Amino acid sequence: MIREIERASLDLIRNPVMRAYVGRYLDIQDDFLEQVRRSGIDLDPRDERPLVAEKLAALRSKGAHLRNDTRSTYINRISDACLACQTGVGSATYFLSLKCHRDCFYCFNPNQENYDFHVDHLHPVLDELDRLHRSNQKVAHLALTGGEPLLYVQETLAFFRQAHEYFPKAYLRLYTCGDHVNEEILQGLKDAGLDEIRFSIRVHDLEKGTRSTLDRIALAGSYIPQVMVEMPVLPDTFEVMKDLLVELDRIGIHSINLLEFCYPLNNAEIFRAKGYRVKSHPYRVLYDYWYAGGLPVAGSELVCLDLLEFALKSGLKMGVHYCSLENKHTGQIYQQNTSNPLPRTKFFSQRDYFLKSAKVFGEDVAPVRLLFEKNGFDRFEIHEEYNYLEFHVSQIRSLKKLGVQVGLCTSVFEKRGSDTYLRELKVDLVTPDEFILSKDL
Repeated sequence: MIREIERASLDLIRNPVMRAYVGRYLDIQDDFLEQVRRSGIDLDPRDERPLVAEKLAALRSKGAHLRNDTRSTYINRISDACLACQTGVGSATYFLSLKCHRDCFYCFNPNQENYDFHVDHLHPVLDELDRLHRSNQKVAHLALTGGEPLLYVQETLAFFRQAHEYFPKAYLRLYTCGDHVNEEILQGLKDAGLDEIRFSIRVHDLEKGTRSTLDRIALAGSYIPQVMVEMPVLPDTFEVMKDLLVELDRIGIHSINLLEFCYPLNNAEIFRAKGYRVKSHPYRVLYDYWYAGGLPVAGSELVCLDLLEFALKSGLKMGVHYCSLENKHTGQIYQQNTSNPLPRTKFFSQRDYFLKSAKVFGEDVAPVRLLFEKNGFDRFEIHEEYNYLEFHVSQIRSLKKLGVQVGLCTSVFEKRGSDTYLRELKVDLVTPDEFILSKDL
């Protein structure tokens, strides 16, 4: 069993050297949360995790599919591209421009690198497809997003025509708000080989009774094999979202992705005015993730899970998929941690794709080293600066009779310039006699 150490539970660590070592990571986390507050938004005082775990267990018992270590939950069916997103292998997503005619207060595109430039300049996506084609990589999924790609119809069609020519077996998808969709464009996308179109819907448009997007979604079904909706779920929109699910099921779409609603680190005054707060525990593992979506807003995940339960009870036929913010991160971690040979003390976790190792500290180093040497085990290293012994997790249970507490460390490979480094991100607490490698990692 693994126990996450938080500020309130730090004293559970008896070893003073280990306690001080773990405390450094808690200081980093506290500093991060303080920076979030300084951006202008509050943290929710509640810990949603126990209730989320309860709802997930109930959904599982009713037939929902829990995947990617409970980061993703769905009923009926899920897009092939969503399955591939878990590791990101064989997948690539491009954008023509970050320009968009809408002004959603929760949009995270301003967080993208060189945002202002990419609003005013088209990205050379055809050149990027050429490079991908010349690389001889195996490509199974290709997507075009934005901004709004259909502000540039001819460029969008050219992208999919070339993608289909270069990678005739690849699954092609387009992200759009739908405002510019019409029969001529849909026919062009069909002819270009598009497999999937994902519409975004703004919930406040629904509250105004707007049907234009729903009508275009229905129209798309006559042209594109898989029609989807993908949208963030705001915490206070359960009733509106229930009606939307029923209507989309009536239209007959393939599926809907319910995205965890996020604070994009801007527009704090709007989030405050609406009473939104960031989750008290935003990440399982604090890290610099590529995905620029922001930080999860409290309440959104709970509403998404309630909507899944509603869909089950209502007997909806379309796929309903909850995609958490954490689900967006695993492809990055998988790719970073499978790009280099494993160090002798590291274990690659199939649950979260992080690298794991074990450590004992201070006065526990000597007896553990003695035991390992007696058993002929040499996959360990001693670090005198921080006074610990690091070893492979396969040996944690062998320490049962020593009565020591073990730190379970989570790390990631990072590329910095031309060099690759191992960066430790977190330390949890493990009691050897309760640890089961196949279950815990």
